[in-house]
Amino acid sequence: IKKTGRKFAQTKKMLSPNDARLIKKKKENQEKVKKEKKEEIQEVAPVSSALYFKYNTQLGPPYHVLIDTNFINFSIQNKLEIISSMMDCLYAKCIPVITDCVMGELEKMGRSHRLALRLVQDERFERVTCTHKGTYADDCLVDRVTQHKCYIVATCDKDLKRRIRRIPGVPIMYIRGHRYSIERLPEAYGAPAL
Repeated sequence: IKKTGRKFAQTKKMLSPNDARLIKKKKENQEKVKKEKKEEIQEVAPVSSALYFKYNTQLGPPYHVLIDTNFINFSIQNKLEIISSMMDCLYAKCIPVITDCVMGELEKMGRSHRLALRLVQDERFERVTCTHKGTYADDCLVDRVTQHKCYIVATCDKDLKRRIRRIPGVPIMYIRGHRYSIERLPEAYGAPAL
C-alpha cells in the first residue's frame, strides 16, 4: 500500500508573478477601475457670485463682523472697546454680530466671564439665530461664512483662522499689538503691516 500524504519539507507550487494568467487578471481589474473612474461624476463646489476673482464684492460699509468668544475675552484683557476699536481699524461703521452658539459658549463659561456676557447683551450688537444642530461656535461661524460671504470674522483662535483662510473672500479680524488688525481685506489701509 502506497501512502499519499505530504512529504516532509515539501512546498506547494506557486505561480510566478510574471505568469500570463495573473497578468491578464491584473489588466482586467485595471480596466474596470478606469471605467468606474470615468463614470464617476466629479462635483466641484460652486463659486460664490459675490467674488470677483478673490475680491469679495459683498463687503462694504457698514461692515457686519461675526465675533468669536475668544475675541471678546481678548478684547477685555487688552482693554479695547469693541465697536470703537473696529471702527478705528476699518474707518467705517461696523455692526458686531453674535450667533446663538457664541452666546451659549459665553453663558457656559460661568461667572468669571460675566463681563463679556454683559458686553454682548448691548443693543448695538446684532443677534443671529442658528439653524444647525449642536452648539460648537467654530462650526457655526464657518457654516455661516460659507453660506453668506457678507461677514468679516473676528477671532484670535488659530484653528478657526486656519479654517476660514480656506474659504475665499472672507477677511479675518484679530488683535495685534493692543489694537485690531485685519487680513485679506483690500481696503484695509489702517491695518498694521504683517
